[in-house]
Amino acid sequence: MTTRGMSLRLFAPALTLLALALVAAGAYAHGMHRDQDYEFPAPSIDCAPRTYVCQRACDPLVIDGVLDEGAWVDVARTELFIDIQGDGFPAPRFETRAAMLWDDEYFYVAAWMEEPHVWAKLTDRDAVIFYDNDFEVFIDPDGDTHEYYELEVNAFETEWDLLLTKPYRDGGTAIDSWDIQGLLTGVSVDGTLNDPSDEDAGWTMEIAIPWKVLEECAHGPCPPEPGDAWRVNFSRVEWRTNVLDGDYVKSVDPETGENLPEDNWVWSPQGLVNMHYPEMWGVVSFSSTSAGTRVETAVLPTHLATRSALMELYYAQRTFHGRHGRYSRDLVELGLEGAPFEGAPWPPAIHVTPWTFEGILTGRDGGVLHVSEDGHIW
Repeated sequence: MTTRGMSLRLFAPALTLLALALVAAGAYAHGMHRDQDYEFPAPSIDCAPRTYVCQRACDPLVIDGVLDEGAWVDVARTELFIDIQGDGFPAPRFETRAAMLWDDEYFYVAAWMEEPHVWAKLTDRDAVIFYDNDFEVFIDPDGDTHEYYELEVNAFETEWDLLLTKPYRDGGTAIDSWDIQGLLTGVSVDGTLNDPSDEDAGWTMEIAIPWKVLEECAHGPCPPEPGDAWRVNFSRVEWRTNVLDGDYVKSVDPETGENLPEDNWVWSPQGLVNMHYPEMWGVVSFSSTSAGTRVETAVLPTHLATRSALMELYYAQRTFHGRHGRYSRDLVELGLEGAPFEGAPWPPAIHVTPWTFEGILTGRDGGVLHVSEDGHIW
């Protein structure tokens, strides 16, 4: 979780935070942070999200982490997780797969994680769980990159749940005090937790998130209608460890004395070491079929190319603003005189003020989408 953005603890008075934000925003808007070499961190890969068809669970599930119910046995699992940056980076040392189900009350997630040494240390709810090895769920119901959910769970079944107003890159706030009311989690270890003297097979996780919580950010039917698609991703954080005095300790870089960076393994690659780029998450389509029956082929949304093209405009505007202290309506200035990738509608209409910009594109299907300077897409 090297640059994924630390959650902000909301201890400071709200007015103080607002004042600081306004000062920072004003300074940035007026070019006080100009840097001709500035480059906004953008994904190094094209947006090509993995897809999954989420089927219904016909029978109640016992959320204990033991994935032996018929639905979990029959359901399709995701592809193996890969490095967060995508192809061309080292393959994960251990295998990870996930699966999803739904019914009228819950959105269910399961994970199978190969792990020869299962350990955990954190036991306080809302601790920074990625300091341990963990499994993480990210959900943006309406795919607008704002108002999304994050849940992290370790092998102790300790939970950290967050509501993000928008990504950290855009000045978003993590509402750390927010809890998923009615959340159910379960962990099962195939081996012995926190025992370096033996070798484990791994651990499995089971999660049930109530629709009544997810509807806060869905801005649409919840549970979804069959055929609806949400943006979802999963991340597994894995630290390298050594055994010292019978305990697991994180491996240290001998030159710096700092912990070696953690590995970040994900379902749908991000193109950079940052989970808070919701536009790169996978696409989950909800189906009325039951687990164990024929699975339809997942189809990417028809507007995905339009959305992706608008996000390329957003990345370019952020870089341009960092260098010049203003936004631009000139595609040549932005380096986007041609369509950013094949099949994308182009050019966009661009409206600029001293502090904001809005890009507008009409897709091949006639749908109109917008993106603003804070990455909001609608």
